[in-house]
Amino acid sequence: MNSPLKEHISQATFIKAPAEKVYDTLTSAKAWDDFFTTGMELDAKPGGKMIWRWKDWGPDFYTLSVDAKVLEADRPRRFAFEWGNKRRSTVEIDLKEEHGGTTLRLKEHGYLDTPEDRAMILECAAGWGEAMTLLKFYIEHSLVYSPPEKPE
Repeated sequence: MNSPLKEHISQATFIKAPAEKVYDTLTSAKAWDDFFTTGMELDAKPGGKMIWRWKDWGPDFYTLSVDAKVLEADRPRRFAFEWGNKRRSTVEIDLKEEHGGTTLRLKEHGYLDTPEDRAMILECAAGWGEAMTLLKFYIEHSLVYSPPEKPE
């Protein structure tokens, strides 16, 4: 049996908005679709179902769907879920009002010490960094994701 990785994903960003606004954005499928996903489903209560979807996403036009389940939904402080298709990891998002806005701290853990999970932790760390940057600009400046034109 493979042992768990000690390492985990850790991201943080500051968003100049109240924690309630940040939380409400994080728990809205429509909002996620505005800045990071395409066709997300999200029932933001403990035990609620989530489906993360990307269709023709980014410059490589990848398409992916990942099932998830909400573990915690404590407005406006914490939102947590587990996700994955073959193996599941846990994502914890904590919000703290400070410095005239909200600090968002994300932690993802539960990866195993396998080549597949080591590759996945790197991919997800980059993805969460992109998502948190897009979230910040979505909330602060109402900027939505502009997909590239797909070649025929």
